[in-house]
Amino acid sequence: MLLAIDTSTSWISLALYDGISVLYETTWQSQHHHTVELAPAIDQLFERTGTQPSDLTGIAVAIGPGSFTSLRIGVAAAKGLALALKIPLVGVPSLDILAAAQPLDEIPLIAVLHAGRTRLAYITYLVEGGAWQPQHEPAAIDASDLVKTIASPTLIAGELSEEARTVLGRRWKNAMIAPPARCLRRAGYLAEIGWERLMSDRADDPFTLAPIYLSTVNTIPA
Repeated sequence: MLLAIDTSTSWISLALYDGISVLYETTWQSQHHHTVELAPAIDQLFERTGTQPSDLTGIAVAIGPGSFTSLRIGVAAAKGLALALKIPLVGVPSLDILAAAQPLDEIPLIAVLHAGRTRLAYITYLVEGGAWQPQHEPAAIDASDLVKTIASPTLIAGELSEEARTVLGRRWKNAMIAPPARCLRRAGYLAEIGWERLMSDRADDPFTLAPIYLSTVNTIPA
């Protein structure tokens, strides 16, 4: 049984997964209270599913990019649980979680996180081998510069400020923004990715696993 934890931004998501079904999932927007909200939410997950920490066989955690403070809280909690329970830990890039929620398509996908006004953290994905595959490392860019790179129909998914949405909307023929429900990171997708990696023996070292921070980290809302 796997616990998935995502605290990349102001949106927090938790899930419990048994390899077949998502047994529990919750997603909410924190008002800068990650520290006081996360532990009780994990306790509630166990209570509502009738499980306990000793039932876990692995943990998956979102590792960014994201807010410095919120990322650190989630990664620290995941590491602490993994070490205390002596179970494997998997770190998953936060934008991969967004990509996993999008239907497969022949057109490119750009997964984004709001990084202050019109700044975005992003990765471009293409479908390869039956799944969205990242084409480069996470990077930061202004929405006005990102728009200039969109020359053909492209799906955009993720957290966008009103300003960034307006800028991208100027290329509405090519920049197709995903519906709001698909723009949230859900821990159920994180759990599926984490489970697959654990089953293929791709666990991370909890002592060396580190969050992904970009130059915009201090402006990404927590």
